[in-house]
Amino acid sequence: MEWMLLPLKRYADFQGRSRRMEFWMWVLFTIIVAIVLAIIDGMLGLRLGPSSSTYYSSGGAAGFSTFSSMGILGIIWSLATLVPNIAVAVRRLHDTNRTGWWLLLPVIPYVIGLFIMLGAAVGQNLGMVAIGGIFTLIGLICAIVLLVFYCLPGTPGPNRFGPDPMGSTGDLAQTFR
Repeated sequence: MEWMLLPLKRYADFQGRSRRMEFWMWVLFTIIVAIVLAIIDGMLGLRLGPSSSTYYSSGGAAGFSTFSSMGILGIIWSLATLVPNIAVAVRRLHDTNRTGWWLLLPVIPYVIGLFIMLGAAVGQNLGMVAIGGIFTLIGLICAIVLLVFYCLPGTPGPNRFGPDPMGSTGDLAQTFR
């Protein structure tokens, strides 16, 4: 449980490094809390999207609407954890000796694709919609690259972002004795 709460203790700390354990336990914790809050939102009727009966009557699957809208508690949770989510992701990238600016890698193609598709939808230009889709696909590929970075082991010993969070001395001769 300590690993899950460590990013909350380092709420807006963008300096230093975070181990894979800290990052993935935080991801697990936020997913579990989001699921619990979604259930509570659903039970209390706090979801902001269409109700499942409305969605079902319009020809959609009733179960899908549970995941298609967010509730008030879920929105509050998302906003409250936005800064620690970004901070732990930046520190995780620091552990792999990458700058935190890599977080923008998937965002840029997604935003470009979104603007192209919105503009094309207004003008009903299918060619531009396809180009927007290509940018969105590039954004997905960039997100997968970022996921791979999160899964990579950190650099052993200190790097330009700080000491090794695993406590290594950085002396290879000492490590292999």
